[in-house]
Amino acid sequence: MSSSRLLDTKGGAGGIAPEFLVSPEMLDAVSPSGDRGGMVLGSGLQGEPLTISALRPAPTRIVLVGGLYLARQVALRAMAVGAWVVVATGRPAAWQVLQKAAGAGPDGRQAPLVQIRRLSPVELPRPSEDSPLLVVHDGGPTPQELFPPRSPWQTTVYVLPYMHPQAGATANAADLVLLQRLPVGQAQLAARVWRLPPPMVQQLTTLADDQVVALGRNLWRPLRLVTTQKEQQILGPVRRGD
Repeated sequence: MSSSRLLDTKGGAGGIAPEFLVSPEMLDAVSPSGDRGGMVLGSGLQGEPLTISALRPAPTRIVLVGGLYLARQVALRAMAVGAWVVVATGRPAAWQVLQKAAGAGPDGRQAPLVQIRRLSPVELPRPSEDSPLLVVHDGGPTPQELFPPRSPWQTTVYVLPYMHPQAGATANAADLVLLQRLPVGQAQLAARVWRLPPPMVQQLTTLADDQVVALGRNLWRPLRLVTTQKEQQILGPVRRGD
């Protein structure tokens, strides 16, 4: 695992995030995106926006090791670019903020943009470029493959509250991993799973509450979460967990 190189690029009025010079597969997963699936996740050390193509024309897996704040922020931003969001969870009350944020449809009923489900297989909406699908699997540290991404424009996010020895298969199958601060023991487990050198392990144990590491093939990119005023009203202040 080596640090990715960066090529700073500049775009229009809004600017374009730095482009990661990594493998073609990861370049598609973590890069500035011209499609509607591009989402600004945070900022780099110089304050530049960093974008992930979380919704793309390929089945995609994202593993998130950390708290509910980051998971819900990713879901909110998927909604903002027009994605359906299906949350499979054993703690539905923790995700009701998404339904409130989605608001009501024209008929006054709850908008179908967000569905909160139990941890059991269900029929999913059919994803497309115009209606991509984000499935959030909030099933603990050793998730089952209830909703594996099988079609383009479907992304499954596995929310792991902590590193577990039996989560290695899920972690290694991910196209992108987002890591928040880990205790020493869990950071050492992460080192075994992803073959991280000691400096990276040390960095994982010292991340601030608003810091995340994006990890992938030939990719190690620390970033700082950026939260809009509206997101703060929905989620509260940035924090490591709930």
